[in-house]
Amino acid sequence: MRLTRRTALATAGIGTAAVVAGGAGVATGVLPGRAPLYSRLGLDGEDGTVPDVEPGDLVSGELVSAARGGRRVGWSLATPPGTGPEGLPLVVVLHARGADHTSPFARDYLGLDRFLAAAVADGVPPVALASIDGGNAYWHERADGDDPGAMVVDEYLPLLADRGLDTSRLGLLGWSMGGFGALRLAGLLGLDRVRAVAALSPALWTDYDDTAPGAFDDAADFAAVTVMGRQDDLDGIPVRVDCGLGDPFCVAAEEYVEGFAERPAGGFERGDHDRGYWRRLAGPQLRFVAERV
Repeated sequence: MRLTRRTALATAGIGTAAVVAGGAGVATGVLPGRAPLYSRLGLDGEDGTVPDVEPGDLVSGELVSAARGGRRVGWSLATPPGTGPEGLPLVVVLHARGADHTSPFARDYLGLDRFLAAAVADGVPPVALASIDGGNAYWHERADGDDPGAMVVDEYLPLLADRGLDTSRLGLLGWSMGGFGALRLAGLLGLDRVRAVAALSPALWTDYDDTAPGAFDDAADFAAVTVMGRQDDLDGIPVRVDCGLGDPFCVAAEEYVEGFAERPAGGFERGDHDRGYWRRLAGPQLRFVAERV
């Protein structure tokens, strides 16, 4: 059996002695097990909090998606307080694996509608935030015909345009699986459509054998859709990437940002792959995109 990062992390135990002996390695980011070690050593930093403000309107609906094989999928649209959707530039939010269209706005998850209200009150230009159910297909076409990426572009954006939103100048934002999806979709649409993209703890891998089960159909699928090595697809688009130092995706995310001719905004700080870290960075990520669309 080939030993990969995935199998190593699943089978290797980390004892107290290893934690003590490995402290220096963790600090420099050289240990493959640094995610659990960061957590055990209390190095993940403080959890972020959702702003205690009243959000604007949040409306939801359903569409029957041909791109997703006729599935009925839910969607949600958030606007700032006192602002309707007409003419607003649009930020599409792509959710993580196991989440859905409600997750970006649930107060016990990310609360992005409240982050939006706080940002606009602080002078950030108003935008609308839109989410939709993408399942667990990692926002790309799969062998079974499910294609949530095509659903966003070919079905959801026209629906939002019919509601008066300006879909000609998009922002994209996503976390975990959605972070990968946002980076990939921005590269496919290019500078003509996308004004900014922000990825929070993006689910990135450098090798198919390390990927999460079900993320890709096979090695050929991974090679066809990976964003690693395709940073040029984002030429001209402002990019922000944030990832916690205790996140299992941190090593790949660091390699990804190093592949740009000009390093993207964002960075790497104390944090894990969890809601506490995502809430801490949600405000800066949202500001980055909103100020550019």
